[in-house]
Amino acid sequence: MTDTADGLRGLRVLVADDNPVIRAGLTAVLSAADDLTVVAEAEDGRAAYEAALHHRPDVILLDVRMPGVDGMAALPHLVRVAPVMMLTYSDETDLVQEAVRLGAGGYLVHGEFTTQQLTQAVRDVGDGRPHFTPTATNALLAHIRDHATAHAKPRLRSLSPQISSPNLSRMQPHVGQSTQSRFQLSGREAEIMDLIASGMNNQQIAAVCFISEKTVKNHINRIFAKLQTTTRAQATAKWLGVA
Repeated sequence: MTDTADGLRGLRVLVADDNPVIRAGLTAVLSAADDLTVVAEAEDGRAAYEAALHHRPDVILLDVRMPGVDGMAALPHLVRVAPVMMLTYSDETDLVQEAVRLGAGGYLVHGEFTTQQLTQAVRDVGDGRPHFTPTATNALLAHIRDHATAHAKPRLRSLSPQISSPNLSRMQPHVGQSTQSRFQLSGREAEIMDLIASGMNNQQIAAVCFISEKTVKNHINRIFAKLQTTTRAQATAKWLGVA
């Protein structure tokens, strides 16, 4: 980080995009913020990696599709240098999921954010807080649902000989209102408990729900108290009705 004129610690940013107009626009927007400085620009993944090694930025903004070495190919190498936020027109679900798997700390789709939201997203990612625009968030939710469903089916098959049909509904990743009422969970707590049961960690839950990790922890503490559990595994077992 660099020191700004008023003594605040500023973030040093690398912008990687093959479109020179977009690079110039992003540089202008970010440079207008007192606590952000664009230290380098790059036109492809290879140039981005070389610039990252030379300038050691605090945050890297990375496009997905670029000639030569594209953003997805460069991402695993860049995340070893600094937090990376994808900033792109590419909104395909598979790309968003793959970017997160490879270590991206955020994913912004052009047209879904304001300049103020962009600068705040850079600050968030630089501070270790994930940031996603709506399309990217929906892609992650789709992945969570698919993952939860895939894990629920084997469990249903293995337990079906031992349980009666009314209990089958309790094996689904998302439980009904009766279970929520039985444990006296609020709507938000039930939502977070669903995400816990799907295997998400606190950081992922915070990103999906657009809340801080501290708030997630507070919710989880209340959930554990209501379910009378002390671990995620115990809570998930009770929530899904397999305790």
